[in-house]
Amino acid sequence: MNTTTHNAVHGDAAAHPAHAATGAGADYALPVPADARRTLARAWLWLGLLALIASGVFSILLVLARTPGVNRLLPGADFFRIALVVHVDLSVLVWFVAVAGLLWSVNGTRRGLAWGWLALAGVGTTLMALAAFIAPGEAIMANYIPMLDGPIFTTGLLLLAAGATALVLRALAGAPKVGLEIDGAGALRFGINAAAVATAVALLAFAWSWLVVPRELEGKTYYEILYWGGGHALQFTWTLLMLVGWLWLAQVCGARMPISPRLVVLMFLLALASVFVTPYAYLAHDVVTVEHRNLHTWAMRLGGGLAIAPIALAVLLGLRGAPQGDATQAPLRAALISSMALFAAGGLIGATINGSNVKIPAHYHGCIVGVTLAFMGLVYHLLPRLGYGAVRGRLATLQPYLYGAGQLLHIIGLVWSGGYGVQRKVAGTEQVLRSTAEIAGMGLMGLGGLIAIVGGLLFVLVVVRVMLQRDANPDTKVQGA
Repeated sequence: MNTTTHNAVHGDAAAHPAHAATGAGADYALPVPADARRTLARAWLWLGLLALIASGVFSILLVLARTPGVNRLLPGADFFRIALVVHVDLSVLVWFVAVAGLLWSVNGTRRGLAWGWLALAGVGTTLMALAAFIAPGEAIMANYIPMLDGPIFTTGLLLLAAGATALVLRALAGAPKVGLEIDGAGALRFGINAAAVATAVALLAFAWSWLVVPRELEGKTYYEILYWGGGHALQFTWTLLMLVGWLWLAQVCGARMPISPRLVVLMFLLALASVFVTPYAYLAHDVVTVEHRNLHTWAMRLGGGLAIAPIALAVLLGLRGAPQGDATQAPLRAALISSMALFAAGGLIGATINGSNVKIPAHYHGCIVGVTLAFMGLVYHLLPRLGYGAVRGRLATLQPYLYGAGQLLHIIGLVWSGGYGVQRKVAGTEQVLRSTAEIAGMGLMGLGGLIAIVGGLLFVLVVVRVMLQRDANPDTKVQGA
């Protein structure tokens, strides 16, 4: 193996001159093994990208579904909501699970390595996408996992859940040990392992809810209660992996991190401890009670909020004195900065929520997009370590800023409209926009959404071009623009 290939696979200091330049203490980066684990990680990445591509198609269908005349050519009288459900589940649920599968594959040992769960997840994702055109059933905008209440979508979701369950069990069985002498890589491994534990708790909560939620409940009420506990637990998974991404990206951008690995592990432990409020909520209160719902919300605010702030501050301080770096670092820095900005905006909006209006989707759009941007940055960084080319160029650097700016306009428009009481989960004339200010706010939301769609499609374009052009030669560096 030559030097270029060795550096691309293992991500050592020679591959990142900025590390040596800063003299950073803890090295918050992980090697990528050049064996079957890397091949499996590549497959999970392809699943995530295909889900994003399909999600992009559904975002176009969303626009067409609102276009007079054209909407009559689409299947179903309520195709807008049908397309929205599939778009959200592909761009959030499937994409996040795929990135988690990538990271758990890279992080884990070779124990229990198999492809069956990936096949289950792939078939499930395909059925979820096809369900929009074949017997979709009622579109239900439930929190965390929107639903098409039809047999094809439900079967696909169950297969995805089965694949995710097998993935998590393998991640736990193959989790590398983290000793008492914790370095930066060990801290990241602990965070990735903790995310697997949080996901196991979330899957337990979903199963628990399925067993105890009264069957006489129907539609949105049933699914809202069914997914509430597990959905909250899953937020810890995504937050833990996002924090891992922030530390990792800051490191490869040359940041000198003013936080010790032990303190990072302590923050991860705090978030993980809060996850175990989930089973307590099921034991202490009936799932249909307000007390049950509030316990999940309280745990997420406490554990998530306290764990995020110190790591975010350390990353910001580390970036302040970091050099600009080379062309391959520019997209990573753009993704990191955009991720932190969007997540912070979502958190601040969450503190202003009062009642049920579009401030609520503004809050979770900011947080979810913050996670998405961190994952995008990690994918950019990991591509050469997975055997592809390096991402560089103006288009690759512009993409995170464009996607982040569009989403920021989107949530500002929602907050603006929410201040006037515009209700959530409605569209068209159901929104009852009475004033010019309300119309302007929702117009800004729509403009930001369109810009964000372009930014999301650019991410897929940059990554797929690198993956397709590069696959034959590990030493080739392919431009991402």
